[in-house]
Amino acid sequence: KQIMSKTILIVEDNELNIKLFEDLLQAHGYKTLQTEDRDKAITLAETHHPDLILMDLNLPGASGLEITKTIKAKDELKYIPIIALTAEVGNGVEDEIIKAGCDGYIAKPFSLPKFIKTVADHID
Repeated sequence: KQIMSKTILIVEDNELNIKLFEDLLQAHGYKTLQTEDRDKAITLAETHHPDLILMDLNLPGASGLEITKTIKAKDELKYIPIIALTAEVGNGVEDEIIKAGCDGYIAKPFSLPKFIKTVADHID
């Protein structure tokens, strides 16, 4: 049977990570959108209503947590799960991530099976 393809918005500035995420997600049947730009991330969320957002926390000129707060503050977007992508875990980072409205996080470097499982857990 045909499964409706889910859309994932990737907000990330590292080109290698973007390529890896896109290849991995598309291989698992997901559609992907991506940007590293704060305003474009919000516009893409508003336009496409993705099923999940992967949010890098350290973007050029923007904080992934701030973008998350902006998206979660919008009634029509607040239901979209957001998973933070971060290399910094510990020292209260988890609390900050959850407080900002993220539904979970993936620590970099990550294992591919764990990455796909986390995505599937939040999207299905």
